[in-house]
Amino acid sequence: MQAFHQLVHSWFSRKFATGCAILLPIVVTFYITYHFLQLFDGIFSPLYKRFLGYEVFGLGFLTSVLFITTTGVFMSSWLGGSLLSLGEVIIKRLPLVKHIYSASKQVSGALNPDAGDGKAFQEAVVVRHPRHGEYAIAFVTGRTVLQTHEGDMRLTAVFVPTNHVYVGDIFLLDDRDIIRTNLTVREGLEIVVSVGMALPPTLSRSAGGCSQQQQQCGCQASSGVYQLL
Repeated sequence: MQAFHQLVHSWFSRKFATGCAILLPIVVTFYITYHFLQLFDGIFSPLYKRFLGYEVFGLGFLTSVLFITTTGVFMSSWLGGSLLSLGEVIIKRLPLVKHIYSASKQVSGALNPDAGDGKAFQEAVVVRHPRHGEYAIAFVTGRTVLQTHEGDMRLTAVFVPTNHVYVGDIFLLDDRDIIRTNLTVREGLEIVVSVGMALPPTLSRSAGGCSQQQQQCGCQASSGVYQLL
C-alpha cells in the first residue's frame, strides 16, 4: 500500500509540475498583455467615451498603436528629425531633465532598428569571459584605440549583463576576443532575459566574424581584457 501511495504521489507531482510549466508562460503572457492593453487603452478611451457616450474596450489601444506608428513615420522624415533635434537642444539645456532624457534615450536606442550606428547596443556578440574556455553574451557599445609602447591596440567596449538584467560590467576587449555571430541585438537580449533558455541550438559566425587583424592572426584569442571600474 505504501508503494502504491508513493507511486501515486510521484505521478501527481510530475503531472502537477508539467501543468505548471505549461500554464505559467500562458498566464504570464495574458496577464502582461491585459495590463498592457489597459494602460494604453486608458489614454484615449476617455475621449471616445465622451464623444460616443459609451466605452469600447481596445479602441483606445488601437488608437495608441496608430499614434505611435505615425510618430515613428514622421520622426523618420527630414522634418520630423529636424524638429526632434531642435527639441533635444532645448531639453539638454535643462539641468536635471537632460540627464533623465539622455539615459532613457540610450535605453530605447538599444532596440531602435532605425538608429544605425548611434544605437546603444550596436551588435550582440560572444566574448571569451570570464575564464579560458568560458563564453558570455555581450553587446558592443563602442570602440577605441589604446596607444601603447608596442603600438596601437584596437579595443571594443562590450556590455556583459550580470544577474540583474539592467546591471552589468563594461569590458574593453581586444578585437581578437570578440566572436561575431548571426545573433541580432534583440535575440541577444532575449537570451539574457530568459537566462539562456532562448539560446538557439546552433550559432554561426557572421560574415564579418573575423576582422582583418583577426584573420592575420588566425582568429586567435588574446589575453587583453580591461574592465572599467
